[in-house]
Amino acid sequence: MDLAAISAAAQAYECPDNALQGKVILVTGAGDGIGRAAALTFAEHGATVILLGRTPEKLERVYDEIERRGGPQPAIVPMNLAVVTPDQCLELSNMLGAAFPQLDGILHNASSLGNITPIENYDEGTWDTVMQVNVNAGFYLTRALMPMLRASNDARIVFTSSSVGRKGRAFWGAYAVSKFATEGLMQVLADELENTGNITVHSINPGGTRTDMRAQAYPGEDPLTRKTPEEIMPAYLYLFGPEGAKHTGLAIDAQ
Repeated sequence: MDLAAISAAAQAYECPDNALQGKVILVTGAGDGIGRAAALTFAEHGATVILLGRTPEKLERVYDEIERRGGPQPAIVPMNLAVVTPDQCLELSNMLGAAFPQLDGILHNASSLGNITPIENYDEGTWDTVMQVNVNAGFYLTRALMPMLRASNDARIVFTSSSVGRKGRAFWGAYAVSKFATEGLMQVLADELENTGNITVHSINPGGTRTDMRAQAYPGEDPLTRKTPEEIMPAYLYLFGPEGAKHTGLAIDAQ
């Protein structure tokens, strides 16, 4: 499996308009940035999107935009992943199970950047928050929602990675470590689920994208030199569409 070739194909992917028709996909961090773009894109291709995020006002704006564009009616789930517990994720699973017959995908998009600083100076509270949002919450949600994913005949779990989660880089601290953990979680889960059902598991590295997090990490950078979230959506559609069922354990780059 040539990941470079698969990434290139994903980046150039032209998704059929109705490829996600009838699918139910949960997107974390759906209020802005890449999560917002993914939610709108999935809805445009027929999916019912569950918008999960910590700021209801942002989720409501995405909800309204999906409806304005004529997409399937989405659902809103206000949830702060920095403090979410396993029990709260189980409650969410029960709530969604009462509203939807199955779950066809999870995009674990929400991430916390933390501090860009040497490890010896890293604040332990910030470290814990980054690991909670970027690793623990994804584990809690995935485990709680697995019965709904198993009810689908073609489901995806996609984790958001980073280049610093594939090769460590000085000063990236908890963010880099959390993304290494994310890649490990993806690989373990993909191996466990391979040949046992209809769930494939992947990770995606968005690359440098014009988002608030990117601006926070690189305050001196001209954002116009970076692609918008909308411009990297072909790779996300590749993983959540029919192509994403052909392999499992892919770690692709969106650009």
